[in-house]
Amino acid sequence: MDVMERIKQQVEGNPVVIFMKGTPKMPQCGFSSRAAQALMNCEREFAHVNVLMDPEIFENLPRYADWPTFPQIYINGELIGGCDITLELFQKGELKKMVQEAVDKAKAEA
Repeated sequence: MDVMERIKQQVEGNPVVIFMKGTPKMPQCGFSSRAAQALMNCEREFAHVNVLMDPEIFENLPRYADWPTFPQIYINGELIGGCDITLELFQKGELKKMVQEAVDKAKAEA
């Protein structure tokens, strides 16, 4: 399967997904750590992709949504942004609402 198709499958197949360096429990950079922590505080499960374990995704994800850095957080198939935007949304209380609505909607449709 083409790498862009694999990325698209992850983005569209999960209500919330973070492409990050490492994993939520073992992040490999500070930006990924802070973004994953904000998502964990939203009290819903989310998918994650460790870009360090997949060089093709690491190299091609910046082209997918024209966003050059990691992490990248997608909710309902849409790029929300990276660490700074995620933390800003979290501090405003908006991230939790967005994540909970996306996950609850996906569960209701399943």
